[in-house]
Amino acid sequence: GFKRCLYPIQKFSSDTERILAVILENDREDLKWVKPARGQFQIHYRFERAEHQYEPDFVVETETAKFILEPKQASQIDEDRVQAKAAAARGWCQAATDHARQFGGKPWCYVLIPHDAIQENMTLKGLVRAFGTAR
Repeated sequence: GFKRCLYPIQKFSSDTERILAVILENDREDLKWVKPARGQFQIHYRFERAEHQYEPDFVVETETAKFILEPKQASQIDEDRVQAKAAAARGWCQAATDHARQFGGKPWCYVLIPHDAIQENMTLKGLVRAFGTAR
């Protein structure tokens, strides 16, 4: 069972997601995380002339910030659909950060992480430093 996750049991779509959960559980930083359920985030993006809804893989909160983490197959990072989702998530994070600043909340950051960069000995801080967007 997980101790830092909102739920003690999680289902993962890939071993990379499982490893990322282990990283979050073992991180020395005080944090909480969740794999959001469908519909919990209203992040919409356009791709091939249609509107779609983006479902983040992980949401993490630390003492100073909040993060949307998206592990993705390295070969897919530059695909148009992945980049459309990333742009929408970055825009959502910017809007959420702007709102948080008005009310004393924490900034948000989107982190698109190639699957082959995720290793169990990593930390959230290291992943954000390597792959995060400015807040």
